[in-house]
Amino acid sequence: MWRKFHLGEGGHPFFGRGDVKFIILDLLKDKPKHGYEIMKDMEAKGSGFYAPSPGSIYPTLQMLEDMGYVASKPDGGKKVYEITDEGRKYLDENRKTVHDIHERFGRRFEHPFKHEVRDLFRELHDMVQTLVHGARDGKLQQSEQLEQVRDVLNRARKEIEDILSK
Repeated sequence: MWRKFHLGEGGHPFFGRGDVKFIILDLLKDKPKHGYEIMKDMEAKGSGFYAPSPGSIYPTLQMLEDMGYVASKPDGGKKVYEITDEGRKYLDENRKTVHDIHERFGRRFEHPFKHEVRDLFRELHDMVQTLVHGARDGKLQQSEQLEQVRDVLNRARKEIEDILSK
């Protein structure tokens, strides 16, 4: 799914500033994990709508390690991250913040049609991929084709707006 897709107003679509560190610590409280496992767990909690990028997870893990809240050890060319006693204490001291983050994050995906909506976003993603491949293959270089595609997209957007306004 899109990493930069925005469902919220201002800032990050799912988390406030500093929230990711609490989610990571909370995910590590039960067992050590690789960075990839943390990303997959966060994606699962977001019902597939949110997939954190390595560029948001690994720097946060490094920061948490620098703060003494996690420790890492090599594991076959990868690192396994584990919450430290200091990290557990920090997580416990911020229990209300963690609860509030889970509440906000969970509310994003409570809609009863979330799977159907996710399927719509996948279809939209597939359409974007078609355009990306067309542009990469040089098929969108003629101004007539660009205009036709733009017209199709504008009509589709307007029709969707009409449907949603009812």
